[in-house]
Amino acid sequence: MRLIRMMLVSALSLSSASLFAAEADVARLTQLLNNSKTISANFSQLTLDASGTQLQETTGQMAVQRPGLFYWHTDAPQEQVVVSDGAKVTLWDPDLEQATIKKLDQRLTQTPALLLSGDVSKISQSFDISSKEQGEVMDFELRPKTKDTLFDSLRLSFRKGLVNDMQLIDSVGQRTNIVFTGVKANEPVPASKFKFDIPKGADVIQE
Repeated sequence: MRLIRMMLVSALSLSSASLFAAEADVARLTQLLNNSKTISANFSQLTLDASGTQLQETTGQMAVQRPGLFYWHTDAPQEQVVVSDGAKVTLWDPDLEQATIKKLDQRLTQTPALLLSGDVSKISQSFDISSKEQGEVMDFELRPKTKDTLFDSLRLSFRKGLVNDMQLIDSVGQRTNIVFTGVKANEPVPASKFKFDIPKGADVIQE
């Protein structure tokens, strides 16, 4: 009986320690995200399949402003522009002269880029979060709590308090690595950045 009591106490202690660690990880990530009300940067994005074969490599520019404002411009030859005004997301494909407009629903708010501009207070409702610190780099691993998501895991890294890179892995093992350079935080971003004017004559798809 004494052994059973000791095992129960030990299990409860481990559970409490794990809960405390998880809460601490959420608090660290929340603070880092809250420290940057706006972020602008250049990015390079590399997508690999499960075997490590390169599928796509792109570059571009991004800007975010909390809450919910987002701009992502991928350079030619795979040029695309994605803009969020906090209520809807517009995807512009200049090659097709086509704009796709989607409501900013819960599934879209869980996309990696919009995580940087979303409601930080709700992040622990959507993800299990753990962290690892190595020198001046802080890595966070986010795993969605629901199955209806665009990725199985996301690693978000900060260097000296600024977002540095992220890696996504989806259900089939495809990996997308995004590295941010020239990162600027808390500098004014023009409001026009988060509004997309659809060119006349373009095809418009509402979803």
